[in-house]
Amino acid sequence: MTDMGTWKAHWWKILGVLLIVYIIVGGFLFEVPELPVIRQSIRNIYFHVGMWFGMIFILFVGVVYSLRFLLGGRTLDDTRALSAVQTGLLFGVLGLLTGMLWARFTWGAFWVNDPKLNGAVVGIITYLAYILLRASVDDSHKRARLAAVYNVFAFVLFFVFIMILPRMATSSIHPGVDGNPALATGDLAPQMRLVFYPAMAGWFIMAWWLFSLLFRTRKLRDGISEYEETINTPTHG
Repeated sequence: MTDMGTWKAHWWKILGVLLIVYIIVGGFLFEVPELPVIRQSIRNIYFHVGMWFGMIFILFVGVVYSLRFLLGGRTLDDTRALSAVQTGLLFGVLGLLTGMLWARFTWGAFWVNDPKLNGAVVGIITYLAYILLRASVDDSHKRARLAAVYNVFAFVLFFVFIMILPRMATSSIHPGVDGNPALATGDLAPQMRLVFYPAMAGWFIMAWWLFSLLFRTRKLRDGISEYEETINTPTHG
């Protein structure tokens, strides 16, 4: 009975691990088309693009919890929002690193002056400012409200930086923006869909798993801090 209950509670984690293993195997061993420019480096789409989609997903989760905090004022919603942003930043950094590796083998340099690449960095900086904002305010309630409002606007700005402004640029060498072969132009081969779509699901699950771990860890740490403050506060009377 206990084993069955454990399976029901953690089946999605097992699925996530299996999907990541499948992504790694399929990403390196399954057949991919020889597309112009990007060629075999198209395999990185399972990792780079998947991590960015996972990042966007978990950052949106953070926005939802920030809105819930603004409506209800529950501290745990603020904690969840912070955990989601931290998870999103990790996925964002991993996305940048895999993107730089992809750029090195495609364009010959780890970084080039490209609107989509620059927008991604500005978007990450926008969320780093969220962390700095929280660290600069001592009052917990004021900090939570300011952070919640900022988080909502940060998500909108991030979407503008990585999706809207790059598409308004006159030119870009980034795949899928200006006629380069990639997912956005419909060049994802049928055999690649067998890995790409499971990859999206796998990175979503991994993002949610890490978010839940960060939340539980922070919740436990905050509980310990409150307990220590309680026992160290002198009583009168």
